[in-house]
Amino acid sequence: MRVLRRTLGALLVLGAAAVSCTAAHGDDSRPGGVRAAAPTPYERLLPAPVSARAEGAGYAFGAGTVIRTAPGSGAQVRQVGELLAEQLRGAVGLPLPVVAGADGDGIRLRLDRGAGALGEEGYRLEAGPSGVTLTARTPEGLFHAGQTLRQLVPARGAGTVPGGRVQDTPRFAYRGAMIDIARHFFPVEQVKRYVDQLAQYKVNTLHLHLTDDQGWRLASDSWPRLAEVGGGSEVGGGPGGHWTKDEYRELVAYAARRYVDVVPEIDMPGHVNAAQASYAELNCDGKARERYTGIKVGFSSLCVGSERTYEFIDEVLGEVAEMTPGKYLHIGGDEAHSTPAADYAAFMDRAQAVVGTYGKRVVAWHQLASARPAAGAVLQYWGHDRTSAAERAGVAAAAKAGHPVILSPADRVYLDMKYDKATKQGLAWAGYVPVRRAYSWDPGAYLPGVPESAVLGVEAPLWTETVATRKDWEQLAFPRVLGLAELGWSPAAALDWDRYRERLAAQGPRLDAQGIDYFRAPDVPWSRSLS
Repeated sequence: MRVLRRTLGALLVLGAAAVSCTAAHGDDSRPGGVRAAAPTPYERLLPAPVSARAEGAGYAFGAGTVIRTAPGSGAQVRQVGELLAEQLRGAVGLPLPVVAGADGDGIRLRLDRGAGALGEEGYRLEAGPSGVTLTARTPEGLFHAGQTLRQLVPARGAGTVPGGRVQDTPRFAYRGAMIDIARHFFPVEQVKRYVDQLAQYKVNTLHLHLTDDQGWRLASDSWPRLAEVGGGSEVGGGPGGHWTKDEYRELVAYAARRYVDVVPEIDMPGHVNAAQASYAELNCDGKARERYTGIKVGFSSLCVGSERTYEFIDEVLGEVAEMTPGKYLHIGGDEAHSTPAADYAAFMDRAQAVVGTYGKRVVAWHQLASARPAAGAVLQYWGHDRTSAAERAGVAAAAKAGHPVILSPADRVYLDMKYDKATKQGLAWAGYVPVRRAYSWDPGAYLPGVPESAVLGVEAPLWTETVATRKDWEQLAFPRVLGLAELGWSPAAALDWDRYRERLAAQGPRLDAQGIDYFRAPDVPWSRSLS
């Protein structure tokens, strides 16, 4: 597990003048401030860095620019340089060769193993007349520095990168987004697109909800009918689909090159109708279930008393673990309304043990707190303002016992919640979640009894009961997922709605250029052009 970072400073420095941070970040009722002068490029960075200031002359970025890697810096740094070149070329098609050698003008990638203050993901960016120097302890940090540089490079290609300096580290180690491909199936290429969209804003984890009542989306050698039968349905009666194991491996590798870890979820003991439609032996009565295409929850349960059930989870989780280099396996555990409490606890004991046998660490939805979380298990909290005090207290007790918490409050960061009553797609069981509400909360002080030191990070799930197309997906995810990125990365002192809405507005043309069909929130002063 990445060590939880502390911020390098208490204040965010933007440009030459200090910015007042007196407004309460979590005050949803506070009226918007007066529109200030147009922010400088360093003030437009998103997520807001720990410190950033404009100073001196800039660098002339253009056809003669090269990306330089120091001799001996290794294949990973070279790979970061190649990917950065691909991203910066854009539609203009600048040459941007990647060359070995630390000296000379251009974009210089510098690995400094002794820069301990930068941690595993932090970086420095220094821009001046001779070029831009990106410094980090790790290739991952250099990648993040490159994503910051992308926001400073003129969108038209050739032009001036403004002179200045950024020093930056993340607040939380885990900054995630989840996509549910079980309710509606999506091909790997669409998920790759999301990875690219997320990584540019320093989101470093992709949680894949691969199985549910409506569909099983990943091929299994030991249980082939899971994909063949269970993959053949989805909400609304569509054809569904599934990924081959090679497609899954391809996605994992693609994400890894962008320093995004994949966390696969095989939900259990509930949300299993697709599996029970595929194999009769997974039902206590020995009868296969009909495929399900609705959106109700809580009606299915594995047969907890059958040893065949545990053979099933061992073989399936073993296959998934073998294809997943990351440390986590998510085993769901939510909405198991058809599994008695004692059976649920007994089942989760054995399921968690299986995860451990494959060298992985358990992640589960916060209902695991009502059972017996295994040592090191991570709880993902998805409650909301109406969640009972007792349920919250259970999560707090687990955190006190040493279980890290991922925060995904449904009425803040569930991306499938409607923005307002006019939103066509999405649900509203947790209430409407406009862009301001999605941003205006502090993960470090959100859950009573769960201190910031117990918060592993934040994650924005997108459930797909009503999401059938890329347009549906992007309208609901964007721009709210950018707020999630800032909440996970930026220091607490930088979180302020009035300044954030200006930074978010400045991202509009970049989202347009990438063909992202985002929701134009009415309380964001969207920009129409890029420098």
